[in-house]
Amino acid sequence: MHSRSPLIIGTHDLARRPGAMRTLELEVPAPADLAIEVIGVPEGAPVELDLRLESVLEGVLVTASAHAPLVGECVRCLGEVTDTVDVSFSELYAYPGAIEKHPDDEEAEFIAEMTGDAVDLEQSLRDAVVLALPFQPYCRPDCAGLCAQCGKNLNEDPHDHDLIDIRWASLKESLEAGDDDGDEAPASPPA
Repeated sequence: MHSRSPLIIGTHDLARRPGAMRTLELEVPAPADLAIEVIGVPEGAPVELDLRLESVLEGVLVTASAHAPLVGECVRCLGEVTDTVDVSFSELYAYPGAIEKHPDDEEAEFIAEMTGDAVDLEQSLRDAVVLALPFQPYCRPDCAGLCAQCGKNLNEDPHDHDLIDIRWASLKESLEAGDDDGDEAPASPPA
């Protein structure tokens, strides 16, 4: 591994030797900003990586899987969400000048250039994790959310407010006033 970042992996033993391969299992601290607004991998949290580095003519092909913890906020009740994320990605790290990139080439965006005899996995890991994050995380699938009238968490205090449409409020008041006066409903006519 490289001293600058645990996500920079030295490839000196693979350089310019097509067919050579190496596998690694690493646990590295999560880089900053491995998240979206409501959920993400906390900075410094352990990220488990299983890597396969293969030397090819153009550079080094990295195939990886990553496992990391997630912490976020439920979009319904604003409670804490904890989960994990599992992602896989593959990236070709080309030797400088080995591949001529054309602006119209759709695959060119998936090719990263090597820096010396090392590959930097941070951007590839970030892309894979951020794309796999739930856009609207929930604390549980049946989360009831917050009460629109009082703001209480409906998961902890399920309740219902008896809201009457303002157009019917006068009728409700007159019916309740009739019950308070001791008026009884008329008896049914005999059959």
